Amino acid sequence: MLTGSKSTFKVRQMLPDIKERMLSQSGTNARSRDVFGLRCLPGECVLQRVAMVRKKLTAREGRGWLSGTLFCTHFRVAFVPQDAPKPDDNAEPVLLGDHDVALASIEKVVVVGPNRTKLVTPNSSLKFTPEELVLYCRDLRVVCFLFDRLTPDPQVIEMTHTIAKTYQPLKPGSVLSFQNAALGSVEMKQFLSNRRRDAHMNWYESTSDLEQEVERCGASGWRVSSVNERFEMSTSLPRFIVVPQKVLDTELKKSFAHFNDGRIPRWCWRHPRGSDLLRMSSFQNNIYHEKDDIRNLELILFGSHSSLCVVVELGEELPSPADVQLAHGRLRSLCLGDISTSVTVPDDKWLSTLEGTHWLDYTRACLKKASEVACLLRSGHMTVVLQEADDRDMGCVVSSLVQVMCDPHCRSRLGFQSLVQKEWVTAGHRFYSRINYHRDNDKEEAPVFLLFLDCVWQLWSQYPSRFQLTDDFLLALHDSTHLPLFSSFLGNCQRERCRRSQNQGQTYTPVNGWRDASETPDPPLPSVWDWSLQCSEQRQARFTQPVSATRPLQPLLNGNLNSDPDANRLTDAIPGSVFLLSRGIFSCPANLLPWRSGGTSGVYRKSHRRAPSSENVPGLERLMKAWSLTEVPAVNAFNSGLHGPVDPYQPLIPLLMGPCVGLWRECYHRGALHAQAFSHPTPADSAHPLERLCQEVQQLRDKLAEAASDLQPDSLAGKTAAEPRRDANSNQTTDNNATFLFAASGPLRGGGVAKGATAPPTSLNHNSGRAPRPSSAASRGVNANRHTFLFGHAPAAAQTRPNAKADKSSDASNDS
Repeated sequence: MLTGSKSTFKVRQMLPDIKERMLSQSGTNARSRDVFGLRCLPGECVLQRVAMVRKKLTAREGRGWLSGTLFCTHFRVAFVPQDAPKPDDNAEPVLLGDHDVALASIEKVVVVGPNRTKLVTPNSSLKFTPEELVLYCRDLRVVCFLFDRLTPDPQVIEMTHTIAKTYQPLKPGSVLSFQNAALGSVEMKQFLSNRRRDAHMNWYESTSDLEQEVERCGASGWRVSSVNERFEMSTSLPRFIVVPQKVLDTELKKSFAHFNDGRIPRWCWRHPRGSDLLRMSSFQNNIYHEKDDIRNLELILFGSHSSLCVVVELGEELPSPADVQLAHGRLRSLCLGDISTSVTVPDDKWLSTLEGTHWLDYTRACLKKASEVACLLRSGHMTVVLQEADDRDMGCVVSSLVQVMCDPHCRSRLGFQSLVQKEWVTAGHRFYSRINYHRDNDKEEAPVFLLFLDCVWQLWSQYPSRFQLTDDFLLALHDSTHLPLFSSFLGNCQRERCRRSQNQGQTYTPVNGWRDASETPDPPLPSVWDWSLQCSEQRQARFTQPVSATRPLQPLLNGNLNSDPDANRLTDAIPGSVFLLSRGIFSCPANLLPWRSGGTSGVYRKSHRRAPSSENVPGLERLMKAWSLTEVPAVNAFNSGLHGPVDPYQPLIPLLMGPCVGLWRECYHRGALHAQAFSHPTPADSAHPLERLCQEVQQLRDKLAEAASDLQPDSLAGKTAAEPRRDANSNQTTDNNATFLFAASGPLRGGGVAKGATAPPTSLNHNSGRAPRPSSAASRGVNANRHTFLFGHAPAAAQTRPNAKADKSSDASNDS
């Protein structure tokens, strides 16, 4: 038995191991367990716990501070409020609570001490006790925790180092070490393997799924082919594709070699007017084209139409993945700043810096190109083919936006999920490389999918009544993209996901024969559409909103409804004509189709008829005027489509002028106030500069109120009855329309005024002797004391301004 100081030292070394072993063994057989008020997931272990911690709430959470306990597990940083209800053992466990942060979504950890800040890394050492812990997340959130002064310093330092060492794996090259460590337990595997898929959405993983979509769109002349079922023709294409009925699978196999990565033209969607939307990669120009191959290529390219094909080039006008990554990085720096260096952008240069990021320019370019394609499809009875070099980035963006603009089904929650599943997940977008979960492949990283979500939000902001899904759904999907927990994003193509989901217990090689796999099989991962695993029922209820029912889709199988002669100039072209749409101009270049150019041997010339010149092709602006798409008033876009077109399948053409394309504030600005507030740290015993500014503004308001109350009685006696109403309305206008960083006139360190509380009246109301006339919002039971948050607009200004104008006119008449 050990005695003396040596025994005490060894016992202290064994305490963390004993504690962790007790926490991991308690409730092992249970589905989930309760540890100090935290409902742990199956197999989850608590590494550190600190009590008496306050979390700073955002504007959407009500602002202020929330007291509770901070936990750090090998999966997440969890915060349990002090007054949180006891977790229900019978309820389904949720991966992340409302106040939790996944370790994989943390980008950097910063601590704030007395007059200093420090970026904490796994190998860094702290020479001061942190007062505040700030977590910068990859989804543009900033989560701040304030430690109590009574909390022991070793606990605070240990919690900080534990988070810094856990969120960043020690081996950056290890394949998904985070998932294997967090979700590799037996309990978690059993829990995730029992998850059921949503049977109401289309997953596009079988022939029946694609046949259902072809039948829904009424795409006659197309069939589902299984030529790539074993990924032998193309490793990036899905197992099943939609091709023309006239082309057999034996003939189709010869066409894959003529396109980059074997991504041949394939059907995506049919417009109700009869036009088809296709996607393909660039042509292989150094391939010898035989007559039989050319015939098959022509049949695939034109689809079920034999008259016209328009190839839309996406590479010249849309940004490259490198451009998207650079713009998104600049946008992050602008919105969050750099707390470790205390560098922020001045307010007078903020808008110009935002313009310099080019993020809104790229959003506007994608929306413009999608609008052009939507206009072409509306003309009817043609084939529109989206062409990209590799057909795995901007082709996904444009094809998805076109369907969101034209198809009401894609604007519902289930329809939008099916759309992402079809055009992104199974189509071969490189989610794993573009999101860069490993954090070791910066060259391939590019948030193309986040750019698409921003474009959808722009459409939603201009036509909110035409969408069943809400911005809360888009925000939840945006945040889920940064979590490497879902099979939808953990792969660059369907082939990788199929290999990952298969249990490869043994491998076969011609030399060694059957051998046991060296690596353990990956745990089964859920889909991103399993919202009950991610969000509470209250948050899921905010994903949808009521929308007017649309009439059933009535596709046009034959003919063309467009009777305008100018709009039919393209459709009346010579059969077999192929046009190129680039930079808003139609042209007929000789080298558009390699087999039609005369410079290569073995080229077959389809017809002796002369192709039309580009001078005879109307420009896109003329076609848009002929289709009356540019005649939609601007007010229709901003009035939620209340006076919009009668046809529900008319494309939602967005307004692309400067003020019409705005910044997604709910996504990019939710951590801006935290970042600004802690970019210039101050001692704990002194007020923050923002608090001092609000106090000065409140003092000025009090002085103005006192000056207004010192008016002479003689001057007040000569006023009419409308004068007191003007004072009351002007006072309400001053109170209701104020724009403050903190919506409170009380102590700001304690959290300000609680949500729903009413601010105290000013001295003007006390001395006037007349109660202010309640506004219309107050008469309906709505809190009239609203203050906009940082960049908001005052909602009550529109109600008080007409009264102010009327009072001014009455004052002028009285004075006269």
